[in-house]
Amino acid sequence: EKEELIEEWQPEPLVSPVSKDHPALNYNIVSGPPSHAIVVNGKECINFASFNFLGLLDNPRVKAAALASLKKYGVGTCGPRGFYGTFDVHLDLEDRLAKFMKTEEAIIYSYGFATIASAIPAYSKRGDIVFVDKAACFAIQKGLQASRSDIKLFKHNDMADLERLLKEQEVEDQKNPRKARVTRRFIVVEGLYMNTGTICPLPELVKLKYKYKARIFLEESLSFGVLGDHGRGVTEHYGISIDDIDLISANMENSLASVGGFCCGRSFVIDHQRLSGQGYCFSASLPPLLAAAAIEALNIMEENPGIFAVLKEKCKRIHKALQGISGLKLVGESFSPAFHLQLEDSTGSREKDVKLLQEIVNQCMDRSIALTQARYLEEEEKCLPPPSIRVVVTVEQTEEELEKAASVIKEVAQEVLL
Repeated sequence: EKEELIEEWQPEPLVSPVSKDHPALNYNIVSGPPSHAIVVNGKECINFASFNFLGLLDNPRVKAAALASLKKYGVGTCGPRGFYGTFDVHLDLEDRLAKFMKTEEAIIYSYGFATIASAIPAYSKRGDIVFVDKAACFAIQKGLQASRSDIKLFKHNDMADLERLLKEQEVEDQKNPRKARVTRRFIVVEGLYMNTGTICPLPELVKLKYKYKARIFLEESLSFGVLGDHGRGVTEHYGISIDDIDLISANMENSLASVGGFCCGRSFVIDHQRLSGQGYCFSASLPPLLAAAAIEALNIMEENPGIFAVLKEKCKRIHKALQGISGLKLVGESFSPAFHLQLEDSTGSREKDVKLLQEIVNQCMDRSIALTQARYLEEEEKCLPPPSIRVVVTVEQTEEELEKAASVIKEVAQEVLL
C-alpha cells in the first residue's frame, strides 16, 4: 500500500503556472537611449514612460563625465565599500549630496531599490514599531519585512488615522513602561508616492513626530530633483527644516539619470549604515562612471535651478489637458512628474481592467506615444493599488508634444472604453 501511495504522489509545482501572454514574459525592447525620443520594438515614440525628469540621461556633459571616469577607473569595482570598493569618486559624490541636501553626511548605495530596503532594517529591529502609509512602495515594504518590526498601517495620507494609531500605542506603553522605554517608534512615508503620485502632508507629520516621540524616515525617490526651488525635495517644498527629518533616502535613477541611491541625515545616523546597511556592506560598490555621472548631474541641477520651475509648469499643463477623459480618472498632484490614469469604473475583474488599459497603451504606441502600465507583484503587495497607466513628464517634452500626448490618450480612451 505504501508503494502505491508513493507511486501515485505528485509533487506540487514549485511555482504556479504562468500564461504565455503574461506581461513579464512579453517585454518591449528598446534600442538606443531611452531619452526624449525612444525607439521601442523598432518604432520611434515620444517617451512618456522613463523617469528621466530633468532630461539628463542623454546629456552630453553627463556622458563626457562618465566616459572620462570609465577611462580612468574601468567599468565596475568588483568589491563592496569595505573591501577595496571605496573610490575617491564615491567620497566626492557623498560629500556633494550632503552639501546639496544641506545635511551633515550622505551614504550611497549601488542599487536604488536596496537603499530604503537596507536603511529601514538597519535601525528598526524586532520589537520596534513602524507606522507606515498603506500606499508605501514595494521597496519600503521589503525593508519593513526584513526589519521584523511590528508594522501598523495607516490610511493613505490620513493624519487622523495615524494619530489614532499613535494614541493607541501611547495607551499600550503606559501599561508597560519598562518595555516602552526600549521600543523605538518610526513613521515611514514617501515625499511623492510612487503608487499614487500624491504628496505627503509633511508639516502635520512633523507635529505628530514631536508630539508622540517618533522618528521620521522619508523616501524621496520621486520628489528629489523635482520639488522645491532647488530640487531638494519635499522639505524644501514645504519650507521645513531638514533637521526635523531623521533620515531621507532617494534613488539616483530618476532625476540624476544614473544608478543607485543615497541616504542623508546627521553623521551619527548615517555612519550606522556603514556597518549595518546590508546593500552597502555586501554589494559591490557603485561603478565609478555612474558616480561621476551623478556628480555632473548635480552640477547641472545647481547651475540651472530654473529647470524645476519648467518641469512644474509642464506637469501642470498636461495635468490640465488630461482632465475629463471619459472612462479614465487622473490620480496624482498637478506638480507630480509621474501620475496615474485609472479606470473610472472597474469591470469587476482585475485581469479585464489590465487588458483594457494595455489596449490603450498599445494603441498610444501605434500613434508614437510611449506609455506604460504600473506593474506590481500582485501576490506580495501589502495593499495592491488598482491597475493604472503611468504617465511621466520630463523637461524635454515640448508644449506641442504634451498637447499631442493628451489628445492621443483622450482619443484612444474613447475608442477603447466607449
